[in-house]
Order: sequence, then structure tokens, then C-alpha cells
Amino acid sequence: QVQLVESGGGMVQPGGSLRLSCVASGFTFNSHHMSWVRQAPGKGPEWVASISSASSYTYYSDYVTGRFTISRDNTKNTLYLQMNNLKPEDTGLYYCARAPRDDALQRQFWGRGTQVTVSL
Repeated sequence: QVQLVESGGGMVQPGGSLRLSCVASGFTFNSHHMSWVRQAPGKGPEWVASISSASSYTYYSDYVTGRFTISRDNTKNTLYLQMNNLKPEDTGLYYCARAPRDDALQRQFWGRGTQVTVSL
């Protein structure tokens, strides 16, 4: 059974940092491109970043380029998202997705999510 368990969310002030983790199980993690997707309150899902199976390639949305870093540790079946210089508009539920960028917005590939709130 495929499982994706996100953690690391929380409340932080603007300009702060958080590191999200996603532990994967039930599939061959090192064979899959992985992504992060987020959903702000009252809005549709938004693709954030993707990484190739061996970390050779990373891709970022324009909104997070230069502030967020996606990475993975295939020995630990874990995906990460380092988020720096957080802004209030980064607030939302962050989901780990077992999918490349083109498929990342399909909900069947997501975990349960972790909440990120950026506020004074």
C-alpha cells in the first residue's frame, strides 16, 4: 500500500524557515519523480517543486524559486522541502506527491498534507 506521510509544518513569522519531510513507503521510491504541491485556503492546488528520481533535476514554480529547495534521500525513502524567507502567501496545506510535475496536481498521488501558516 502506497503511503506518503508529511511532517514539519507549523506556524512561522514572515521571513522565517521551515523544513518539510515526506516519508514514503509501499513503492520503489528511487524510481519515481516526486513533487510538492500546496493548497491555500479557498483556492485550488498549486504545484510548488519537483525532483527527478536520482536528484539530477529540480524544478520550481516562479513563486518559490530562490526561496525553496527540494531534495530527497533515497536511502531513507524521504523527500524534503526547505522553505526560507517565508511569506504570508506561502500559507497552505503542503502535500507530497508521487508524481512528476505534469501529474502532480492529481489528488490520487498525494499524501495527507502538513499545514504551513506564515503570520505575524
